[in-house]
Amino acid sequence: MILVVSKLQQASSEDCIPGHDAIVSPRKTTLMFVIRDKTRTPLENLEPVLREDIQKVEVVALSSYEEKEELFKEQVANLRQRFFHSIAPGGLAGDRRGVVPASGFLFSAQQIWKVIKENKDLDLPAHKVMVATVRCEEIANEKYAGFTANESWCLLEEAVQSGPVAGFGKKLNSILYTSLSEYDAEATYFDEGVRSAKRKLLEEKLLQLVQPAHHSMLGHLRSGTLEKFKEAFEKALNDGEGFSVAARNCSESYMALFDEGYEDAVIELSNWDSSKVRDKLRRDIDAHVDSVRAAKLSELTSSYEAKLNEALSGPVEALLDGANDDTWPSIKKLLQRETESAVSGLSNALSGFDMDEKTKEKMLTGLKDYARGVVETKAREEAGRALIRMKDRFSTLFSHDSDSMPRVWTGKEDIRAITKTARSASLKLLSVMAAIRLDDDVDNIENTLTSALVDTKNNAAITDRSITTFDSLASSTWEQVPPAKTLITPVQCKSLWRQFRAETEYTVTQAISAQEANKRSNNWLPPPWAIVALVVLGFNEFMTLLRNPLYLGVIFVGFLIIKALWVQLDISGEFRNGALPGILSLSTKFLPTVMNLLRKLAEEGQMPATNNSQTNQAVASKNFQNGSTRSNMSSSASSGITASGNENEYSSSTKEE
Repeated sequence: MILVVSKLQQASSEDCIPGHDAIVSPRKTTLMFVIRDKTRTPLENLEPVLREDIQKVEVVALSSYEEKEELFKEQVANLRQRFFHSIAPGGLAGDRRGVVPASGFLFSAQQIWKVIKENKDLDLPAHKVMVATVRCEEIANEKYAGFTANESWCLLEEAVQSGPVAGFGKKLNSILYTSLSEYDAEATYFDEGVRSAKRKLLEEKLLQLVQPAHHSMLGHLRSGTLEKFKEAFEKALNDGEGFSVAARNCSESYMALFDEGYEDAVIELSNWDSSKVRDKLRRDIDAHVDSVRAAKLSELTSSYEAKLNEALSGPVEALLDGANDDTWPSIKKLLQRETESAVSGLSNALSGFDMDEKTKEKMLTGLKDYARGVVETKAREEAGRALIRMKDRFSTLFSHDSDSMPRVWTGKEDIRAITKTARSASLKLLSVMAAIRLDDDVDNIENTLTSALVDTKNNAAITDRSITTFDSLASSTWEQVPPAKTLITPVQCKSLWRQFRAETEYTVTQAISAQEANKRSNNWLPPPWAIVALVVLGFNEFMTLLRNPLYLGVIFVGFLIIKALWVQLDISGEFRNGALPGILSLSTKFLPTVMNLLRKLAEEGQMPATNNSQTNQAVASKNFQNGSTRSNMSSSASSGITASGNENEYSSSTKEE
């Protein structure tokens, strides 16, 4: 260990004369090197080394500041550069490695004497590191505190909480660089290793402080970009752009927009990885695209399903209502036509979604299955109303003729044949509704029902068949028909038919009763034997009439009066609905009709007599003919009204049945 002892000699008073140069009368300083703890190395070897080091002492002179100010400043600047640029020729930076800055001198001096007192081998280099550590840490803490209190940083942090800030990265980088530059300026003379380490720690603390704000900025940037993407994507779809093209273009455009926004928000001192935020945005965009795709596909599928439902439900119901041999072939053609149309439309619509063939085929198959399901569902609904349909068909065919006009049971109709025809048509409807026949399978449902329920020869045959043929309906399945395609089982058909017959028997009975009543009302003449008896028993009276023509005139006039009353009262029409209703009706009409005829005869008798009896006779005859004509017209009108009333009554009875 070497101690340097200096002896300062005071300059004489003459050396201090103002204006004299310091070199002319310098102050003398004696340096003494004392080697402590001398080792075995001879002093003769140590002294040359020390003297050689002393020879490296460099003396620099500066011009007078008062006389040559500009030259003085220039020489000072050059000297400063020798300290700052260590690699330049004549650089002195390497010589100040052991120098302690003035700001740390007090602490350094205290530690030096502390080390000396404690006799710790006088490890002054370690002391230098310790001083640098303490001071650099103090400087770093000061700069960190100054950063947190920085007004620009506080405003920036507050603004980024509510939304994205334009130029965020540039502003924050400026504040960070300013704080670090101030640290570098104050810690530049301390140990380089310590200075760099503390600077790195300061950077980490500052980055840790600003990281939440940076994350908020990226969060706003991500959410804002996502919302803009959604708006642009929806607009592109509304403008008719293909789904896949719109999704791809909007995704690329707004991912690029995010990248631009991130470049504007990047912190240069950090090495933060933004890939997670970018990946999150990509996942959000993809999830939104998938959601919109699913919604669009669901909407598209629902649209075509609605079209199929509308195109199939009504026609299938109408075809089943008019069930015949061509019903299921017609339904099959209808299903095939509408399904092909819907599948073609959906296939063209799906071309814009850029989906794989497997998924596309699955959707098309689902649409086909839906169409078939609509038909099957409607068929099952109609099968549930089979009894109502059967009764409606029976009523239509039984109560109306081939021209769809209501039947009037006059007695000439074959009720048995009409009933059989109507029931056979109802059975046809039942056989059509018994199973779904959308495939090319063949069944014998109609033959089974016909042989079991309609083809009856006599009561004995019915009794025998109740043991044999009817057993074919004692089953829950049809031959050659899968259970999934069965709408009405054989047992159910048998039950429906029994109920159908029971509920239509009343209609048939009413028709038979009406026919018999009509026959009775039309058969007003007496029996033939009564006519013969009248002729035989009334022969004498007939001869009397022939002998006295006056009786014939009276009888003729009475016949005309009775004929007029017959026509005027429409007696045949009144008795058409039965004897009692006819008598009651005639009892109310008879007296007014007779009074009307008498009044007309009185009016005719009051007319002025003419000189010509033939003319009077002609006029009387003419008046009588006119009265007969009016009577005939009144009779026709009355008949029309009665007939209309009968038709209304029939229609009412039909509706009630």
